Amino acid sequence: MRKKPRYRRRLAAPRQRARRSPERGLLRGYAKVDHSDGRSELEIELKYFDGQPVIREISRVSKPGRRVYVAVRNLPRVNNGLGVSILSTPKGVMADHDAREANVGGELLCTVF
Repeated sequence: MRKKPRYRRRLAAPRQRARRSPERGLLRGYAKVDHSDGRSELEIELKYFDGQPVIREISRVSKPGRRVYVAVRNLPRVNNGLGVSILSTPKGVMADHDAREANVGGELLCTVF
């Protein structure tokens, strides 16, 4: 008999400069947590729908051994526009639809569906 997969509802990540609200309904929310030893973290709450995680697949595209750069006209559409590509651009880290609006390309970090 197969066990039911266990999903994480929350996770913690080292705090970096977060300027945006959760993108396209993939995250339920996040909060900054300051610890007594001086470090701070982001506590990220993942979004679920009918007991299943909204984020089905995350794939890393650009890796330390092979960087992938794309021009704005060559930005990939993830699952026909249902997913999101995350880019590091000269104007900061942004989703593919924001990069198209700002007319900038950059390093393709990952795709989320």
